[in-house]
Amino acid sequence: MGWFSHDSDEASAYNSVTNESTHKSEISHQLIAAAASYEAARAYEKHVEANGKPASHDQAKALLAGFAGAFVDRIVETKGLDEIDVAKAKYEAHENAKSKLADSGDY
Repeated sequence: MGWFSHDSDEASAYNSVTNESTHKSEISHQLIAAAASYEAARAYEKHVEANGKPASHDQAKALLAGFAGAFVDRIVETKGLDEIDVAKAKYEAHENAKSKLADSGDY
């Protein structure tokens, strides 16, 4: 499936955000959103491999939202962000992942 290539902007953001030497001041909500989109797509692909495709488009979107939100929460715990940035990052990550789901042609 591979929604994001390993040399995509989202993959680069993922590598930047998960790098332990990256400091809070270097991380924007846009960077986290891109990284979370990448992680959500990877987690979704693994979920589909293990469990099959979700029964509906709405279920697929809910899975993506959960995967993206979990990633943002994990990064916030380790890097720290204010609540506004957290909300923006979750929203943008979910929108990016939904867009890739729509582009994939799965639903």
